[in-house]
Amino acid sequence: MRLAEEERADTFVVELAALLHDISDYKLNGGDHDKGPRMAKEWLLHLGVPEQCATAVAEIIANMSFKGAGSASTVETIEGKIVQDADRLDALGAIGIARAFAYGGYAGHLIYDPDEDPQFHASSEEYFKRNSTTINHFHEKLLLLKDRMNTASARRVAERRHAVLEDFLQEFDSEWNATDVVEHSAV
Repeated sequence: MRLAEEERADTFVVELAALLHDISDYKLNGGDHDKGPRMAKEWLLHLGVPEQCATAVAEIIANMSFKGAGSASTVETIEGKIVQDADRLDALGAIGIARAFAYGGYAGHLIYDPDEDPQFHASSEEYFKRNSTTINHFHEKLLLLKDRMNTASARRVAERRHAVLEDFLQEFDSEWNATDVVEHSAV
């Protein structure tokens, strides 16, 4: 909502889309990318929300997800850009790190495999079929988000949260390779 106010967007549409954007996340519903937008629109219409507003919310939900390093965003309205930015900001920083490992554990992904390089998926089909480690997910998606922000207000927040990811990965690498032991044992 702070982004919506700063960017002077329709706060009602932004709030509805933000609240409903994961109503049926494809990662958890068997891969049906249309289910969430459809459910949101039907529910909003049932509540008496005007068709134009319900359609705007459904379109935001349908087009906001990250679809791979090689796939461009298709969000066009300022409201959609703001909801997409907010969703991406949630994937950055300390909370983003926690979410990545929580989902990785849920999905049975390894934390890290030094023999498995990150893959930068050229298409959404490749991205959705991936089965990568959680650390590779940082490289394949999370570290790319800062440069994909749509609004100036989100770009400011993303800079700081991106630095948190970089610091974490540097520390992870140091601990994984035990270089922190060598550095601190000499003290």
